[in-house]
Amino acid sequence: MKDIVVSGARPTGNLHLGNYLGALKQFVAMQDSYNCYFFIADYHSLTTHPNPKDLHQGVKTVLVEYLACGVDPEKVTLYLQSDLVQIPELYLFLNMHAYVGELERVPTFKEKVRTQPDNVNAGLLTYPTLMAADILIHKATKVPVGKDQEQHLELARVYARRFNYLYGAEIFPEPVAFNMGNDLVKVPGLNGAGKMSKSDDESTSIFLKDSAKELHKKIMRAVTDTGPTMENQPKTEGVQNLFTLMSYVSDPEAIAYFETEYNAMRIRYGDMKKQLAEDMNTYLTPIREKIEELSHNDAYLKRVAEEGAAKARISAQNTIDEVRAIVGFKSF
Repeated sequence: MKDIVVSGARPTGNLHLGNYLGALKQFVAMQDSYNCYFFIADYHSLTTHPNPKDLHQGVKTVLVEYLACGVDPEKVTLYLQSDLVQIPELYLFLNMHAYVGELERVPTFKEKVRTQPDNVNAGLLTYPTLMAADILIHKATKVPVGKDQEQHLELARVYARRFNYLYGAEIFPEPVAFNMGNDLVKVPGLNGAGKMSKSDDESTSIFLKDSAKELHKKIMRAVTDTGPTMENQPKTEGVQNLFTLMSYVSDPEAIAYFETEYNAMRIRYGDMKKQLAEDMNTYLTPIREKIEELSHNDAYLKRVAEEGAAKARISAQNTIDEVRAIVGFKSF
């Protein structure tokens, strides 16, 4: 019996290189070894009140880019969260045993209260409960998550234990954080600080759909410094970020050349950026072309979404039937 893996992505815009190297390549690697449920978390996006006109386009963008990156709907169950009515039903059951105090202590909720005081809605407060429902609806045992989601996953374990204890039934396993390698890949941005993020200015992130011209423009503007003043000088963060990006897309010979030039105080950052832009374009071109192709194939996207939802509903309905019986709901 394969372990069950569940993971989702909110439809909040185009995916960037960090999403691809940090998560999507792992998803593709998991396809043959695990029973994977990957979904687009469109219910979660409602906490920020997206424009209704933008919501479907955001969903389509994520679906297209997942497929373009190699997620295979024949190997995984790929679906829209909103296509499973069983998820909000389990969300309701879990909320009956989720306590306000524990939800208010979640760091991400505290941060939302601080940064968006005019939109502190119940969906934000119970975000971890909905995330738990996403996971427990398929009785997942493994969940690929980033650092910012670890406490949400801990609450999912709490809710699983609590439900099992209250109703005297071992219905839910306790899911654990999981990745295919020893360390998650952290892709830096072009602003000289931190990892690549959707919350950054778009000019400092490399998106999978970026054209060769856009890539060149962004990378040539990347933050560096005035150059080393001594041999083997430690690199500033912006310069190290360029070398890190090269490590993902460039030949070892090119990286070694610029390392030598840097250590000998001869490096020309403009030349390095041109090389990185060329290599990045070569690396992303197959994905970009696939995104363009899929974006115009609505019939295929519709089939993928419908077939994925049909597969996901089987697992979800089995769980809900079991939960309703345990809670005490019976038909006359």
